[in-house]
Amino acid sequence: MAACVLCRRGLRLRHLPGLRKGFAQAQHMCVQRVDETDDQEDKKGVSQHQEGSVQEEYRLHYNPRSYYQSALSSATSRWQTDNDEDKCLSMLAPSFWQQSNRYSVSCSRHLSSSKNTLLDLAFNKSLEPETPSLSQHNRKHIPPDVKVDPRAFLKCRPGYASMTLDLTQRPHPIRWEEALQLLQKVTLLKGSMKTSDVSHFLAELGRLSPDKISLVRNDHRFVMLLRYSVEHLRLFTPLQLLEVLQSFVWLDMPSVHSVLGLYEAELSRRAKQMSLHQLLLAADLWRCIGKQVPQFLQHLYDSVRLHLGQIGFVELVHLLYIIGEGRHCPKDLIRPVEHLLMLHLQQLYPEEVGAVCLGLFKSQTSMSESAVTRIVDKAHSFVEEMSDFAMVNVLKYLRFSYLFHKAWMEAMVQEVPQRAHRMGVQGLMHVALGCSALHYRNDKILMAVAERIPSLVPHCRSKDSSKLLWAFGTLGFLPVQSPSFYPCLTESLRQRKVEFQRYPEHLLTGLLGLAFVSQFPEDLITLALSPEFVNLALKSTQLELKKDLFTLDETVALELPHWTGPRISSELRKDATDMLWKFVQSDVCQKPEVQEAESALQDLLGGEKFVSKRMILPHTRSIDLEVHLDLTGQPVPVNAESDAAVLSPENSSSECLPHQGWGRMNVGVTITEELLAQLTNNKNTTEPLAPSPTIKPPSLHRVQPDERGSLFDTGVFLTSDITEALIRPSSLAASRSDSKNLVKLAIQVVNRNHYCYQSPQLLGLHALKRRQLKLAGYRVVELSHQDWFPMLRKGRAEKLAYLHCKVYNSL
Repeated sequence: MAACVLCRRGLRLRHLPGLRKGFAQAQHMCVQRVDETDDQEDKKGVSQHQEGSVQEEYRLHYNPRSYYQSALSSATSRWQTDNDEDKCLSMLAPSFWQQSNRYSVSCSRHLSSSKNTLLDLAFNKSLEPETPSLSQHNRKHIPPDVKVDPRAFLKCRPGYASMTLDLTQRPHPIRWEEALQLLQKVTLLKGSMKTSDVSHFLAELGRLSPDKISLVRNDHRFVMLLRYSVEHLRLFTPLQLLEVLQSFVWLDMPSVHSVLGLYEAELSRRAKQMSLHQLLLAADLWRCIGKQVPQFLQHLYDSVRLHLGQIGFVELVHLLYIIGEGRHCPKDLIRPVEHLLMLHLQQLYPEEVGAVCLGLFKSQTSMSESAVTRIVDKAHSFVEEMSDFAMVNVLKYLRFSYLFHKAWMEAMVQEVPQRAHRMGVQGLMHVALGCSALHYRNDKILMAVAERIPSLVPHCRSKDSSKLLWAFGTLGFLPVQSPSFYPCLTESLRQRKVEFQRYPEHLLTGLLGLAFVSQFPEDLITLALSPEFVNLALKSTQLELKKDLFTLDETVALELPHWTGPRISSELRKDATDMLWKFVQSDVCQKPEVQEAESALQDLLGGEKFVSKRMILPHTRSIDLEVHLDLTGQPVPVNAESDAAVLSPENSSSECLPHQGWGRMNVGVTITEELLAQLTNNKNTTEPLAPSPTIKPPSLHRVQPDERGSLFDTGVFLTSDITEALIRPSSLAASRSDSKNLVKLAIQVVNRNHYCYQSPQLLGLHALKRRQLKLAGYRVVELSHQDWFPMLRKGRAEKLAYLHCKVYNSL
């Protein structure tokens, strides 16, 4: 049980007592991890998958934990500690997570305590469940995960040496006996110790070999030395301060140690007395320690503003690295940084471009489109020379900027398949996530990732698995294309259930991605819709998960008719529906292409009562123009209340929401095939789609097309007679018929962001909506971007004729 010695893990397990009381009372840790904030920034760009829907709802969360490295000497032990923590968490996981349920898918940091932190807790090993893929037997057969070095760019030029610490070059080690002599001197000197002695002793102890560091840190004489360092803090010269801070790196000081806060305050106080290089070095040392120091960084940025003329490309790249690790770039610094970057861009090496992109991505720094394009142009010029890590960083920033760079994405078609076999799971996840955010589907890329992932599943966090599922589901990658891909990631989610108590969004993200491709693991759905999990998800302070729960719940109702498992409450469904409708009213309903389609349909069919603008399936987060026709093709008034009841008899979520009228008169049009033939200058060779009363054809004469307008450029002049006929009230608008004899149409105004780039493949949520509309008894009529948007510039008659064809051709 050495892996679970809680005197080192206390702060990380504060929430465990809550687990024993029940999952609903699970508490979050009070200390936030350094890279947790990436979970919010990762959604940027991905949310635009669903333009025309609620854009804020499908953001994903990014947390590149493996990209963080402390001193290389401690990287291995920290990785091991993380795995040990997973085991300890598993032991106290809620019992309802550990039950085995049937499912429909076949097969399947490090926060150390301070010196005084002690927890008197014991674990019963017999309670520990066996995790199949992480058992001691199987662990021997797991290939090692791919490690990346986010500081590799520092090796590009010698100029970085004056403002960074090379973690690969530890100082020449001292013997253990020499360390004991130094600690003995601390006891002997006591109050007579000089400032230079303190800094010297710490620097010397930092030269110990890594395997002896923990012995020194636990020695009471070292604690005494730290106290003396605090007493001499204001007497240190800037160089001595930096020397002590560097020793803390080699001593692997816990980032939460209280003494570090005092050093940050002192360095902040001294910032105006230090050079820009000294400040950049101090910032780098803080990063190596792993402590977030926003107060100090603000002083660094103040100094940058005063010394912009001293910043060359080396200082600039390192500054952007620091900005990224600090997760924030002051707004008034963005434009100067962009100007400097454009000035020095052509001098950057491949790894430096990757570091720049990662810094901009992590800090969520938006640059102008032209600047981003130039950065990616530069990266594209030497993409073959870039490391996998640098290449992925460029994709990350493209995703954040939501900028499609055709040449770069085409290069990925060549590069990713060649590199995938040597890439780690997080790099592959970001490749897939980048493609999905940019709506770029290429089967060469997706297959290369899908074939590599199964061997890396033991290294997948729940976040990695869920985002891979989301990305592939969004792009419509079908299970038959790689039979082992979806099952292995679904099984990974099962084995990482304990992580959902802190990150419930990961489970919902993964399940929605699976739903996009009609995969429904019932055991995980049961967990996601259980009252305990729903309560936890709704208590999330950083994310709005209500809509995700709603989408999953209603999807289950429509696609799993045999479902007898848990469902969310009717109150939650109503809250989510109201929230979504409020957004749709203020956004989608106000778009001119939607307003014009609604108005023209009302004119075509005979009035407002024949067109209902509403969310037929509210959980799909977008609207439709609903039209009903009887079996003879005549319009029937739409009764939204009745239809909502039919959709979900017991758990209706399609509330009767008032659609907005546009003040149109109840006028309609009856258009015969003969009239359409004359309008399009074609012969009528087919029978009418629906019987219509005979209309006396207006007199037509052929003319050459002119600026007054013609229909489809056929040369047919739109006379006043034709226009009058097109808007003539219909005398045969049928009364309400029996619903069984109705043809229900869901008319959708779609744009190119509903589809993958240059592809007929609908993106995930839109594909799910189409499928479920059919299950609900609707025929989908698409007013495509290519056809309808140009039609907005044409006359009323052309629009009516176009809509007539679309509506009646759907019968």
